[in-house]
Amino acid sequence: MSRDARWKALLELLVERGRLDVEEAAAELAVSAATIRRDFDQLAEQQMLVRTRGGAVVHGVSYELPLRYKTARHASEKQRIAKAVADLVAPGEAVGLTGGTTTTEVARALAVRSDLASGSPALTVVTNALNIANELAVRPQFKIVVTGGVARPQSYELIGPLADGVLAQITIDVAVLGVVAFDVTHGAAAHDEAEAAINRLLCERAERVIVAADSSKLGQRAFARICAADAVDTLVTDTAAPAETVRRFAEAGLSVLTV
Repeated sequence: MSRDARWKALLELLVERGRLDVEEAAAELAVSAATIRRDFDQLAEQQMLVRTRGGAVVHGVSYELPLRYKTARHASEKQRIAKAVADLVAPGEAVGLTGGTTTTEVARALAVRSDLASGSPALTVVTNALNIANELAVRPQFKIVVTGGVARPQSYELIGPLADGVLAQITIDVAVLGVVAFDVTHGAAAHDEAEAAINRLLCERAERVIVAADSSKLGQRAFARICAADAVDTLVTDTAAPAETVRRFAEAGLSVLTV
């Protein structure tokens, strides 16, 4: 197992359990205790966990796993959701994509759609996510608009007043939101208030809003509110979403697609 794969696995285990012992982690990953100690020390240096005697705990009260370590979580669900979201976009539309693993998969699903292989442009994509812009910039048929702003290393998103300035000058057909939490009562939310503010503005500039969220995000709350549930037109999630949760969103006026 490579170091990056170990680190991803260790951080995911920490998020799930809150605490890991060296021996426990070594057994889980089938590596030596010395390797785990070294990994814990290096991750602690990057402030991605807190080292304890004999193990490690998550860093901070509200822990946010950096994007590069989240790609494997609920991967198949996110790919199904992304395909369904991409199918809701019509050729020639202007699409806003926030940052996140699910929206990154939406960008990839749009890139391989055969009916978007040509056009002038086939799509206009507005994003504040550097990784999404980087992946789509090689598609000459897509017009890519990047908001500007200050890069947030956890999510590769651009935030701040420079991003506000660009979004205030445009309108888009559809905004696709990646969220860390979505609840009927509390709405869509993110960990970071500056990230939430950009996502909120993207929603306000859109004719329709789609939340792309796997079932683990539903019924959850997070620190920074993006928008109310009734500001969202469509929720696309996976079939593991509880029927009661789906019913509550539908009663709130959302179109809910489970895939």
